[in-house]
Amino acid sequence: MNSPEIPPALIVMVLQTKMLIVLFCMLHGIRRELDRRIERGDLRQTDGLARTRDELAAFKLEVARSYVPLSLMRGVDQRITDHLIRIEEKLEEATRR
Repeated sequence: MNSPEIPPALIVMVLQTKMLIVLFCMLHGIRRELDRRIERGDLRQTDGLARTRDELAAFKLEVARSYVPLSLMRGVDQRITDHLIRIEEKLEEATRR
């Protein structure tokens, strides 16, 4: 029995096809891994940005609270109230005449 001879071009083509399939699978795996890494990076960046915004808002609130002491604000409020009362008294006196 004589076995049929396989042409060398067919052997090369089969080997090339297998190598292309392996390369495709490798590239697909690399792409999936990169997509996962990018997604995780985006989440970390978003979390960091939100945390930074919250910290900045808290800092601004603290600065607003401590910038002018409450006692100074009360003093200014009292002076303004006193001036308004004097103006009101002068207006009432002027309307009586």
